[in-house]
Amino acid sequence: MNRTYIKDVKEHLGETIKVQGFVENYRNARAMAFIVVKDITGKLQVTVEKEKHPELNEKLDALTGDSVVTVIGQVFENDYVKLGGLEMIPEDIIPESIADAIPIARKEIAATKKKKAVERSSIDQRIDYRWIDLRTDENQLMFKAQTAMVNAMRNFLLGENFIEIHTPKLIGAASESGSSVFEVKYFDRNAYLAQSPQFYKQMAMASGFERIFEVGPVFRAEKSYTSKHTTEFTGFDLEFSYINDYRDVMAMEEQLLKAGLSAVKEKYGDEIKELFGQEVIVPETPFPVVKLADLYKALEEEFGYKVPEEEKGDLTTDAEKLSYEWVKKHYNHEFLFVTDFDAEKRAFYHMRDEKGVPMGYDLIWRGVEITTGAQREHRYEVLKKQAAEKGLDEDVKFYLEFFKYGCPPHGGFGIGVDRLTMLLLGLHIKEAMFIFRGPNRLNP
Repeated sequence: MNRTYIKDVKEHLGETIKVQGFVENYRNARAMAFIVVKDITGKLQVTVEKEKHPELNEKLDALTGDSVVTVIGQVFENDYVKLGGLEMIPEDIIPESIADAIPIARKEIAATKKKKAVERSSIDQRIDYRWIDLRTDENQLMFKAQTAMVNAMRNFLLGENFIEIHTPKLIGAASESGSSVFEVKYFDRNAYLAQSPQFYKQMAMASGFERIFEVGPVFRAEKSYTSKHTTEFTGFDLEFSYINDYRDVMAMEEQLLKAGLSAVKEKYGDEIKELFGQEVIVPETPFPVVKLADLYKALEEEFGYKVPEEEKGDLTTDAEKLSYEWVKKHYNHEFLFVTDFDAEKRAFYHMRDEKGVPMGYDLIWRGVEITTGAQREHRYEVLKKQAAEKGLDEDVKFYLEFFKYGCPPHGGFGIGVDRLTMLLLGLHIKEAMFIFRGPNRLNP
């Protein structure tokens, strides 16, 4: 007998079917037993009249919460059942795996007359048992929504004539920008984990691929203990050729994010509102744009925020947060492009205009930076000079070779899938990843 997903049981009323899943709730009384079985698609109440099925008593006595069961029986409508108005009357219950007592509290439980309140375990305790923590409705919805978002973004790019590539994560050069990288032993020499697919995305432009994207792991050897940083995350990167300037890159990102958020809202918007209390807002285009100096001036005038002189060339974390209040106030928008950063604060491969200003941007969503994008410098001699300015010319010799034999004008950006998920649902980065990696976390 084939398995029936719980979401489909209503199509089989009165038939004998098989459902499988975890025991989410279990009450074993003297005359009756009630089991709530949960699979990835939904939940179903199984009702057992013990007198009619004495052969099941031993199995029922052995069951515990979070055990895995196979239940064979018939499903009927019952208006008294709160869980979808359906219940299953079993012919057989097969315990596939009996669970020990769960070592964490996945949710806070309010006190009753008979029981004390249960405080939710800390995020670090829950990560220790992440495979158990992930069984909750919220966590499973999170990854359903993430899947819908990434799939919609991927399909949008496929419709725009992009192709998907997969670049190496083991690289021979230590750095693309002077940031810290993870060093690994590679046979008789050292290699490094890639901090982004940047160089190889641009190699694809020099290869004539014209439009590419990649979804893959990114590694950052930064000892950051914030609500948004991690040492390994999933990046969604793209690069495309024959652009007029960096504004083409911004326009592409607007449409990409609109496609992703539209899909999430359509499929899971109501559930996200119910379980996370977050409204999924599909952004209007074009997004607001402001120059960095103008933003700092506005933040000082309206919020009294004065940026330290030495930090004026880049966007501070405090300014990021305040920019959300500013863009909501003036544009009623969640997104904000910030342009005109100092060249000193941008990567050497960003193209600069005639005044030496990098032709790129940061994109802020809900007060957090999610992207640095730019038109890239594709002219070999200029790129070589800019690398030398930052002391990277020897480190990036192999990369500079990509531009000696012809390369079209191009640009691109990268987005962290986990950070997008975090902001979408209003979470800490530790909660928004399948398994978090940080300076002090290598397990599970």
